[in-house]
Amino acid sequence: MLGSSASPVRGAAGVMQGSPLAGIQGRRRLLRDTPAALILIAPVIVLFAIAVVYPLAETIRLSFWDIQGLRKPAFIGFGNYAKLFADAAFRHTLLTTLIFTIGTTVISVGIGWVLAMMCAFAPRETLPFRVMIFAAFGISEAVSGYMWLGIYRPDARGLLNSLIQLLGFQGFSHAWLGDANTALWALIIAASWSGVGLPLMLIFAAIQAIPKSVLEAAYMDGAKPVSTMRHIMMPLSMPGVRVAIFINLLGALRAFDIIYILTGGGPVRSTETVGYFMYRESMTQFKLGYGAAATVILLLAVLIVSIPAIIQRTAGAR
Repeated sequence: MLGSSASPVRGAAGVMQGSPLAGIQGRRRLLRDTPAALILIAPVIVLFAIAVVYPLAETIRLSFWDIQGLRKPAFIGFGNYAKLFADAAFRHTLLTTLIFTIGTTVISVGIGWVLAMMCAFAPRETLPFRVMIFAAFGISEAVSGYMWLGIYRPDARGLLNSLIQLLGFQGFSHAWLGDANTALWALIIAASWSGVGLPLMLIFAAIQAIPKSVLEAAYMDGAKPVSTMRHIMMPLSMPGVRVAIFINLLGALRAFDIIYILTGGGPVRSTETVGYFMYRESMTQFKLGYGAAATVILLLAVLIVSIPAIIQRTAGAR
């Protein structure tokens, strides 16, 4: 019995696992299966090259050219990039993008985090509530923008101004989207509204993954709900929070539809982000090279935001 239990493990073909011969057979099998694998993924690679790689490479190429309307293109190297950072309007756009991105992310993830912890105390009872909030995430930015246009209307038929007057604060009625001092914050609130659903579901899932024994021990020790949320749910739900922050940052950086519908980048370009700046310069001013350079800057911003998540995933895979 001892001799049989101590015998080396052999594969299906009788080859000792871990031996040089097994390694050679494994490499042969890999080489034999590689053509079939390449055939299977070839359509995906072709579609990815057509839809992503080629447009990206073409955008980078155009950013080194001065292309304006029907005038003959001229190669100017990094001239568009130098002009961008010398442009006061673009520098203001960078600041607006930063405020918009951080504002929408903090509001969406913050509210979703609090709601997720509250819903975790009664998962079944709050299911319809969670479904309704997540449904807003599925609404397109265009539809959401037109809905918020009705809310922010400057006259008495606007929902927000009507509510203010109904409460007796007539002096607080305002043209929320027509004032440069309030337009950006009104836009941030509108963009954050539909962004709460995804953080809610991601963080709720992370909370549900917390071992029940931990929550039961806190309950047995007499911990109040607020203490449980602060000292147990918040720290242990951080994986879901990090994913929610990452997704919301990317979404805010790429926001366009809701800006186009609500403000069109105005008033006086106070709500113009890099994405909308790119559209304005390329499609309305016909400065294709200049707009392509702004697109590359936006791409770099997205990559910078993505790097921490990529590093974390790579480290976790190891």
